Amino acid sequence: MSPINRRTLLAGAAATGALAATASFAMEDVVKPIPDLSGTSVLITGCSSGFGRLAAESFALGGAKVFATMRNLPRPEADELRSFASENALDITVIEIDVTSDDQVASGVAQALDANAGALDVLINNAGISYGGPVEIQDMDATRHMFETNVFGPHRMTRAVLPAMRAAKSGLIINVSSQLGRVIAPAYGQYSPTKFALEAMSEALAYELVPHGVEVTVIEPGGYPTKIWQNANANALRLLERADQKHLDGYTALIERLGQRTGGGSTDPMDVPKAMAEVIAMPPGTRPLRRPVHPGFKPQVPLNELAAKVQTEWLGGSGYGPWIKAVHNV
Repeated sequence: MSPINRRTLLAGAAATGALAATASFAMEDVVKPIPDLSGTSVLITGCSSGFGRLAAESFALGGAKVFATMRNLPRPEADELRSFASENALDITVIEIDVTSDDQVASGVAQALDANAGALDVLINNAGISYGGPVEIQDMDATRHMFETNVFGPHRMTRAVLPAMRAAKSGLIINVSSQLGRVIAPAYGQYSPTKFALEAMSEALAYELVPHGVEVTVIEPGGYPTKIWQNANANALRLLERADQKHLDGYTALIERLGQRTGGGSTDPMDVPKAMAEVIAMPPGTRPLRRPVHPGFKPQVPLNELAAKVQTEWLGGSGYGPWIKAVHNV
């Protein structure tokens, strides 16, 4: 067998694309159209673009009361979303939340709760960022930025909504992870570590919230053509500009395409909001802990199945057993 040619491998648009290209799989319909969400209140982070923007618009079209949050207001994306709501007579409220800010999370969630009689049905932790490159070149600023946004952000948001959800004995938290939250590809920096952490936090929450009637689902998208690639490229270039040469030495093949990555090919980003809506519409007690989303190869599926089996066999007979079995629907 000839050795892997790293330059050829890195010429692929994304790790998930490269994985899919080497596997045989049948294309399949990923999700159904947006169901009726009338009467459902949903708070979504990261609504300036990508999955968040699509979810805010499509959920509102499905009848939901949407609190669409984004950072750095005022900004054109907020105005566009408000105009879309006005033109289509939709219930969308734009709120400023930077998920890395304790104060903005607290005030933004309070604003949503006040506008909805002190209750929220669904929180979607969608906001996320990425840098590229080997782990060694990730400086502490980049590492903190990713963990603050991808892990601590969902933690802040979850803590802010949970008292009201627990009081109502109902609610759903959807955390947007990634295939790279379960499998590893080189040269994606600290992105996978943040998503692995989000996956673990989500599963712990799912168990702990069973007695309170609050559910947690992790959405695991594969590669999709959203703005995260453009933002990640900009982050990677800034990282390279300030990197010390001693950390760059030896990684030429892994960093030569940083700043040029694209991903997702012809996949439809609407797959992800549709999967979210499908989970929201499911009867309480039947929602999955993890929901892979991609029309092709999903390498995390066997890992998810094995993890559920191990957790159930390990703790199913313990005092935590009812929680474990409830989350894994066994």
